[in-house]
Formats: sequence, structure tokens, C-alpha cells
Amino acid sequence: MIDGVIEAFLGARADTRERLAELLSADPTCTRGHCLDGYLRMMASKREQLPLALAALDQARSAATSRQDLLHVAALDAWTRGELREATGHWDALVTEFPRDVLALRVSQFVLSYLGESQRMRYTIARALPAWDPSIPGYGYVLGCYAYGLEEAGDYAQAEEMGRKAVELNRHDIWAAHAVTHVAEMQGRLHDGLAWISGLTDQWDGCSNFALHLRWHEALFRLDLEEHARVLELYDREVRRQSVDEYLDVTNAVSLLWRLEQAGVNVGARWSELADCARRHNSDHSLVFADMHYLMALTAVGDQDEFLASCEQFAAGSGTEAAVMSDVGLPVARAVLAHRRGAYGEVVQLLMPVRHEFRRIGGSHAQRDLFDQLLIDAAWRGRRLDTAGDLLAERTTRRPRNIWGWKHYAAVLDARGSSGAAEARGALDALRGR
Repeated sequence: MIDGVIEAFLGARADTRERLAELLSADPTCTRGHCLDGYLRMMASKREQLPLALAALDQARSAATSRQDLLHVAALDAWTRGELREATGHWDALVTEFPRDVLALRVSQFVLSYLGESQRMRYTIARALPAWDPSIPGYGYVLGCYAYGLEEAGDYAQAEEMGRKAVELNRHDIWAAHAVTHVAEMQGRLHDGLAWISGLTDQWDGCSNFALHLRWHEALFRLDLEEHARVLELYDREVRRQSVDEYLDVTNAVSLLWRLEQAGVNVGARWSELADCARRHNSDHSLVFADMHYLMALTAVGDQDEFLASCEQFAAGSGTEAAVMSDVGLPVARAVLAHRRGAYGEVVQLLMPVRHEFRRIGGSHAQRDLFDQLLIDAAWRGRRLDTAGDLLAERTTRRPRNIWGWKHYAAVLDARGSSGAAEARGALDALRGR
């Protein structure tokens, strides 16, 4: 039963919770089951789930006897106290001593992703890989985790190889499919990404809302292709087909609406529904990544003051995410407000000193790109052309097939009267297939 639950968790299956309840009913002393219960509640990133996570921790602690279980308990304990880096230390110990503990590998990757620790995600899985081979159940899931770590660390060729291999082993492995999708996004291979998602969509029927995140990726590809009507259709039919307030669903939607508006698309009244969801998270503050998106939704409807005050109060506290909020989150939050009211120079002043720290907010490079775009857009609209040009030169070097980057670089170079504008337009036309 525990194997079935862990496999459901690794596959982002919608029935994971149901399977876990059956397991704990059958064996109330299953330490690993109680730890997974606590992990899932912490991964939800809702304040209301914390008491339930603590209850799961108590159950796990009372039943734990083995070294392996005790390390899981210690990791969950640290996480419930807001000490995410301490928790990753316990998972590191688990991976070192028990490299086939796939639960530790996967949960550790979740937290490392939201700490912005790209290289560490990669090397954590790499350390464990020698203990695995295709004969061991779960091997494909480990390859999928490795693929994501490789992609976030910038090793796109190996990431795609590992991700495709994982999907060959199990076509239902949505996390591995997700890693390959990220490679296509970062390399600007829009049509490849769309074909990849289209070819696997029917394999994800039993998945959780994570399947909608892949639809978000599809929308990003289509946004670069300027298929704006299709993007809005995807938004309504897939990305926000239900008005749920799970943080991943809301962040998908917020970042997509902002990008659409930045492209000059009228998104109608869609912000109101997201703002209603965001208000329910006023005191969660589990992930600064989620908080920044909630604030963007509230700012879009002019109702951000209470949430911003809550963020400021959280930043004065202790714990891993409180420090991130203080150092990076608050400047980003204030920049979001300034951008919405058209104070673009203020956005640049707020974000330039912290732009190399955006990774601490967490999420993937593709997700955090929202904040890079916010800064570049403000520099362009505020006629800080030298700053915009420098940022876009950096971007187009780092992502040479990124249509958004070349489009804005050409516009900035044109405005500066630079001879490089024609070359930038040529690069853009080549990417568009013209």
C-alpha cells in the first residue's frame, strides 16, 4: 500500500490523498505514511493546513523507530517550523544513507526548487543515481527528477535525454514530461514544445491539477507565437476551467494574464476572479513565490494594501521564507504596485539591485521570468533605454531563440537609433519563420 501511495504521489495522481487515507486507516502506525501526509499538507502552502501537518508530525514521531523514519520526521519538523534549509539538510542525509528513498528525493526537489537551488537539485539526484538501475521500481521517476534538476541547472541536452527516457519507461510520468517541456521553453523551440504536450495529453487524465500547469506551458508557447485568441481560449478552457485557489493554479493564471496585458491584450474582467482567490491567502506566507502572484492579482483590481501590510509583517519574523520576503519579496512587491500605477522609473530603481536574487523567490526559470519581464517592460516604458538595452542584450545572449527578448530588443535599439536594430529585427524574423 505504501508503494502504491508513493507511486501515486510521484505521478501527481489525483487519487493520492484517497490512497493515503486508506493506508493510514489500514496501518495507523505507518511512519512514512504520516510523513507523506505532513509533506502534502506543507506542499499545499496554506496556513490552514499547518495544524494538520503538525498532527501528522506527532503521529509520525510517535511511531518512528528506524534511522530512515527518524530523518523523515526531522525533515517534516523543520519544514513545519518554517526552516526549509534545515529540512533540506535532513533530506540530504537521507539521500546519502538511503539513496533509494525516492520520497526523500522528490520532496527535497520540491523544496529546493522553491529555494531557487538549481545546481543543488541536480547534484542531489546525481548522488543517488548510482544506487538505481532499470530493474528497480521507481527508476523512471528518479530519471524524471534528474531531468528537471538538469534543466534548471542549464544542461538542456542531458535534461531532454533523461526526460524522454523517463517518459519512454512510463508515458504517464507527467513530471518527466514537464522537464522536457521546460527544455523546449528555455531553448525557444515553440513548435517542438507544442507537439510534445499534444502527444502526451491523453496520458494525464488521472493527474491532479498539475496537468493544468502543462497547459500553462502550452499557453506560453502560443503567446510567443502571438496566438492571443488561442491563449485566452486556453486560459478559460484549461488554465482556469475551475475557480480553485490552489497556489499553482492561481500563479499560472496570474502570470499568464500579466503577460497577455503586457502584449497589449485586453483580458476583460478575469483579474477579479483571481483577486477573490488571492484574498483567501492573506496570511499564508508559506512561499514568497505564491505571495508575489497573489499580490499581482490584488494590485490589478486595486485591493493590495491589506496583503502588502501582511507581507511586511511576515518579513519581520523568522524562518527561511521570512528572510526571502525581507530581502527580495518586498522590493518585488513594491515594484508590482509601482508598475501598475505607471511609475516605471520606480520599478527599475526597486528591481535592479535585487534582480540577481530573483532565484531566491523560487519556482522555475520559466516561472521567475515574469519578474525579469516586469523589470525590462518598466525600463522600456519608462524610457530607460540604456538599462533596457543592457538587460535585453544579456537576455538574448542567454536565450538566443527567445522571441519576446528579440522583439523588445529590436524596439529598444530602434528607439536608441542603433545600427544593431536591423540585425535584431532579422533575428526576430528568422525565429518567426519569416
